[in-house]
Amino acid sequence: MTEAYIYDHVRTPRGKGKPDGALHEITPVQLASQMLQALRERNQLDTSLVEDVILGCVVPVGEQGGNIARIAALHADYAQSVPGVQINRYCGSGLEAVNFAAAKVRGGMADLVIGGGVESMSRIPMGADGGAWATDPQVAFKTYFIMQGISADLLATQYGFTREQCDAYAVESQKRAARAWAEGRFARSIVAVKDILGLPVLDHDEFIRPGTTLDTLLGLKASFAEMGAKAGFDSIALQRYPHLERVEHIHHAGNSSGIVDGASAVLVGTREIGERLGLKPRAVIRSAVTIGSEPTMMLDGPAAAARLALKKAGMTASDIGLWELNEAFSSVVLAFMQELDVPHERINVNGGAIAMGHPLGATGGMILGTLLDEMERQDIATGLVCLCEAAGMASATIIERV
Repeated sequence: MTEAYIYDHVRTPRGKGKPDGALHEITPVQLASQMLQALRERNQLDTSLVEDVILGCVVPVGEQGGNIARIAALHADYAQSVPGVQINRYCGSGLEAVNFAAAKVRGGMADLVIGGGVESMSRIPMGADGGAWATDPQVAFKTYFIMQGISADLLATQYGFTREQCDAYAVESQKRAARAWAEGRFARSIVAVKDILGLPVLDHDEFIRPGTTLDTLLGLKASFAEMGAKAGFDSIALQRYPHLERVEHIHHAGNSSGIVDGASAVLVGTREIGERLGLKPRAVIRSAVTIGSEPTMMLDGPAAAARLALKKAGMTASDIGLWELNEAFSSVVLAFMQELDVPHERINVNGGAIAMGHPLGATGGMILGTLLDEMERQDIATGLVCLCEAAGMASATIIERV
């Protein structure tokens, strides 16, 4: 089977996902097309050789609707022969787009593909696309549907994590992200976003709060307690998990992922196309998987996904030098570390979505790139990137430096 190599990756800075955020004036198509332009310019690409653009987008409605990947490619002045497709694997969409790109390359269906994602959460609100799982009472009843924030608290309750443990993890994420920016660890891959006049509007992750401490988080009210009680979600969760006495509500804005805007793009291809274009491969994709997990708990799938990815690669957890797991909520990472016995000093070493934010469809491509850059910085051979996903799913990808 043909190997799939990563040649380059770029991402935008993350802008606050509110009307006063720096990227609010930038449309989703502009976010995505600027990343495609950056890949072309950085690698002097003949875009007629790109055989697909696959972009994750979790709320594909309004100006993010239709097929944003194809429209972004056209807007970026790629050759008209380049097709595009939008996919939705919830929070794992950006990584799944890269995995789909790798699958096309490994299967001999394409030589050069771009995967990544985009989400403008300031312009297109989360949940604006609706969906039967949350809105059809028959479906919701049958699947024990609860809101994801309740699932995070349910996960913490199941594992016995305390508010203090989750807050401590969040503070460390902020510290690591601030240090990474101070040391220029993201510099190679960040592409400043520009307005329609070509003037830069954002060149750094806007969401970081480096002054965060345990004391500042202590003053935050649990975000999902009232929803759990008044909307009945706690009762539904306890019907599904009757061994628990109650749901402990410990998550809040400070230990959960931030709402932000952003885009990512990853260039994947065969060794032969790289040689033809004069590109040096940076990593090879060893395995890529997606699994389903129990949808009420929803967020406990990453460990199972990682185990399957390791099995398919013929590896064990001890073979992985660095780990990157999307910080949807603190409890997600704490549970993952416990399940796979991953030391904190080897996972999310540059912070994560708690500190920098989670632009839903783009995050997977972003953190895959963050992992690769850090592997190169530390001269580490192998890494695993993973994300939990709504409706009880998780995706994991193992990469190895070339």
